[in-house]
Amino acid sequence: MGEALHSIMQEPDNVEIIVHVDETLGEERRNVLVTALEDQNGIRSAEFCPLRYHLMLVQYNRELMTSQDVLGKVTSQNVHAKLIGPV
Repeated sequence: MGEALHSIMQEPDNVEIIVHVDETLGEERRNVLVTALEDQNGIRSAEFCPLRYHLMLVQYNRELMTSQDVLGKVTSQNVHAKLIGPV
């Protein structure tokens, strides 16, 4: 996670947030969700926290979307989720 914060500092338009996923997703479903998010314009990266698979770190460009847009992209994948906040 420290590496991600370093990357954000280099690119001031990037923000990293934590999204809480309500369901318990298996590895394959988590991978599909990460890929779907990373394919979205404006989302730089998405990953689940190791051993805390209900928490997802999403880095996005705040010039292209908001945290609510990111949450909408997660829930559009048929996943119940809540925005926790910035890292």
